[in-house]
Amino acid sequence: MEADIVGKASPYLLMLQSKSMVLKALLCLSLISFFSCMNKQHFALAASVSSNPETKEEAEALLRWKTSLSNTSQDFLSSWSLSGRPCNWLGITCNEAGSVKGLNLTSIGLRGTLDDFKFSSLSNLSFLDLHDNELFGNVPSHISNLSKITFLHLGFNQFTGRIPHEVGKLVKLNVLSLSTNFLQGSIPSSIGKLTNLSTLHLGINQLSGFIPPELGKLKSLRELRLNLNNLTGSIPASIGELIGLKVLSLYGNQLSGPLPQGINNLTNLTLFFLSNNSFSGPLPQTICHGGILQDFCASNNRFVGTVPKGLKNCTSLTRLRLDRNNLIGNVSEDFGIYPNLDYIDLSYNNFHGEVSPNWAKCQLLTSLKMSDNLISGEIPPELGESSLLHVLDLSSNNLVGKIPNELGKLKSLFNLTLSNNNLSGAIPTQLGTLPDLAYLDLAANKLSGPIPRELGDCSKMYYLSLGNNELHGSIPFEIVHLISLQVLLNLSRNWLTGEIPWQFGNLLKLEVLDFSHNKLRGSIPSSFEHMQSLRAVNFSYNDLEGPIPSSKVFEEAPIEAFQNNKGLCGNHSGLKTCPPLQNQKDQCSVLLIVTPIVGASVLLSIIICVACILYKGRKKSGNELRDSSQSNLFSIWSYDGKLVYEDIREATEGFDMKYCIGVGGHGSVYKAELSTGQVVAVKKLHSCLYSELEKKTFKSEIWALTKIRHRNIVKLLGFCSHSQESFLVYEYLERGSLANMFKDLRQAQDLDWTKRINIIKGVSNALYYLHHDCKPSMIHRDISSSNILLDANYEARLSDFGTARVVKHDCIELTGLAGTYGYMAPELAYTTKVTEKCDVYGFGNMLLKDLLDKRLEDPTPEVAEEILTIMKLAFTCIDVNPQVARQSTETRTAGSHHQCQAFIPLPTRPQQTGQQQPATGSYLLVLQITHEHTHIIQKMHQPRPHSKSRSHVLQQTSHYIK
Repeated sequence: MEADIVGKASPYLLMLQSKSMVLKALLCLSLISFFSCMNKQHFALAASVSSNPETKEEAEALLRWKTSLSNTSQDFLSSWSLSGRPCNWLGITCNEAGSVKGLNLTSIGLRGTLDDFKFSSLSNLSFLDLHDNELFGNVPSHISNLSKITFLHLGFNQFTGRIPHEVGKLVKLNVLSLSTNFLQGSIPSSIGKLTNLSTLHLGINQLSGFIPPELGKLKSLRELRLNLNNLTGSIPASIGELIGLKVLSLYGNQLSGPLPQGINNLTNLTLFFLSNNSFSGPLPQTICHGGILQDFCASNNRFVGTVPKGLKNCTSLTRLRLDRNNLIGNVSEDFGIYPNLDYIDLSYNNFHGEVSPNWAKCQLLTSLKMSDNLISGEIPPELGESSLLHVLDLSSNNLVGKIPNELGKLKSLFNLTLSNNNLSGAIPTQLGTLPDLAYLDLAANKLSGPIPRELGDCSKMYYLSLGNNELHGSIPFEIVHLISLQVLLNLSRNWLTGEIPWQFGNLLKLEVLDFSHNKLRGSIPSSFEHMQSLRAVNFSYNDLEGPIPSSKVFEEAPIEAFQNNKGLCGNHSGLKTCPPLQNQKDQCSVLLIVTPIVGASVLLSIIICVACILYKGRKKSGNELRDSSQSNLFSIWSYDGKLVYEDIREATEGFDMKYCIGVGGHGSVYKAELSTGQVVAVKKLHSCLYSELEKKTFKSEIWALTKIRHRNIVKLLGFCSHSQESFLVYEYLERGSLANMFKDLRQAQDLDWTKRINIIKGVSNALYYLHHDCKPSMIHRDISSSNILLDANYEARLSDFGTARVVKHDCIELTGLAGTYGYMAPELAYTTKVTEKCDVYGFGNMLLKDLLDKRLEDPTPEVAEEILTIMKLAFTCIDVNPQVARQSTETRTAGSHHQCQAFIPLPTRPQQTGQQQPATGSYLLVLQITHEHTHIIQKMHQPRPHSKSRSHVLQQTSHYIK
């Protein structure tokens, strides 16, 4: 058929078909020829690489070094194997010929030595960076075989021994860093042969000996760091020939002598560190001649003379340290205005003059230190304009006048030290507005007036020294709010009067306390027994009396800490023994018997009459006792009958601290096993003196609390009330507080999601009962994990409710407020109205901060849905209207709400004020709905299309909460 078709075609068509076939054939031949050539070249190149003896030798050298490293290190280098080319291995770069030119293995935890590294096999290696690993042993001398090396960084390892002299053969080196190792011996003079060197880092080792003069030959050197070694001698004059030097760091050695004159030639210096040596003589007057010096530190030397003239106009300065020398000069004339200055320390010199207001023009200044000089005059109020100032230390000078109120503008101030001057007047109340103030030392001045109550607002304060002044009045109660106080609280050598607030016992971090040389009266509060961090106390030269607290720091303190008082006693070798409490078996109170010579018989008659009245009072019924404010007899109402006062004291051995299981703002909780075998929790309230009306109110409200009966509220079994020893008796819960469980990682993990949800429901039920079923309703005021106890079955019990209502208000830890910081509703900070909404806020905050903890495994889908519902509820509970708060609260609340919205799809709703916060009934209803409709929630656990899974959302939210 093909012949027929061809035969029928025209001659012209046959000619076209013939040409087309020829072209196709030629094209095919061309393609075959091209690919054949390419394959030949590829196979030739591959054969060349595999047969290249140089590449093979490099691979073998690298693999041999790998096998000498630790097993873990070999795992890091898993790509190093014969099955691949070295150019594809981790950290290796090659040149065009396929030879290794760079090795970069920084910060991967390599452990081993360089002894088996055959550097001679890496003849083309120009870059070697092994810093920040765990390499040890010597720097091998055969490292000199790296003839082409330009960059060598072995710093931040554990190399020992000496720097090999052979390193001087690496003449192409631009960078040599052996810093932060344990190298010893002297610096090899052969380094002076490395004329191409621009960076030499040998700091933070144990090098000794002199600085080699040969380093002056390194004309290309830009950085020379020899700091923190044991170098001795003086700076060689040849260093002055390194005119291109930008960084010279010699601090932390044992160098001595005057600076060489050639230092004035180093006009390109930007960093110049000479601190912590023994240099002497004057500082170079032309320093900063080049106008680019940024950081100059010459502290802790023996420099003398005046401040270099070049420093006055050195506007490039960012940091200047001249402290601890013997320099002289006028601080108001020898220094200029530095627009870039961040830190200056002129302390411990012989400077005179006055503090210039020009320092306020250094707008970037964060630290100004001029202590221990001869500076006089007043503190310029213009310093209040230095808005970035963190540290202001003008101590140990001759300053006079008042402390400027303008210092209260320094909102970034962390440390204010003005001690050992002649400052007078009152302590500015504005200092209490400094949110970051943590270190305040105003001791040894002539300050007068009372201690400002506002200082109690400095919540970050860990050091407070106001001693050796002329302060008077009582110790302000607000000082007890400084719960961060740790290093020192010194109020000694003033004219302070009154009693020591017992709430000082809440300063649990405090280590040193000095109230000596005042006119304090009363007793040392027993609450000081709880201050377990105390290691030194001094109460001498006051009018104190009574027992000292029963703790180690008091019992082992020197007798000088208590001398010259009115009548201190207690368990101390230098003090008399305290008389025992009298009539404990017959009455709950101890009567103070005054027996002056005149009128003793009259007083005795009065005492007998009072005793008779009290005895008759014991015969009255429980209702009569509740209404009588004159009774001093001890009674406890409980379901088990009358508990004996002595039984509780014997069970706790007189409230010995070894039985203490918790300390709070209102009292300490003790575990007591009674003679009947019953275990109870006894909360001993901090001692406060009550009026007769307050005693009656106390008993009336306690009686109301005994009527509360709910499965999720701790049972109040009874109480004891008298002027020296008041306590409440509760049922004992085995697992303690929820807060303590969260402190223990294992116990926290035992609280799985199901248990936590049940705890939430239990607390919700308790609050609903208090708010809606109690007539009249009761407000807890301190909903936090510390006040939630768990029984053996992890059943929640709300505790400590109503305590803030029954304790005298000026004896509560938070003046005017009752509650735990971080859990109180924000409106309590700016209004005195307390409603059930405050409990709702605390409940929501507790959910977010404590119970929704990220340390657990991801919950099951159905539990995750339930938790998400609870989280929405929690955010609703803490949602307050920022418009009614102060500005600080406005920012915080609004910001928090915005972040919450980013994680949880809250329904759109108007902002809720404190009056509009959800009441307990609404959140109980939500929890009940969640509990009763679990089967519906289970069907909803699958992720919606194009959305994150519930567990992922929960994980994100838990991270935000923490």
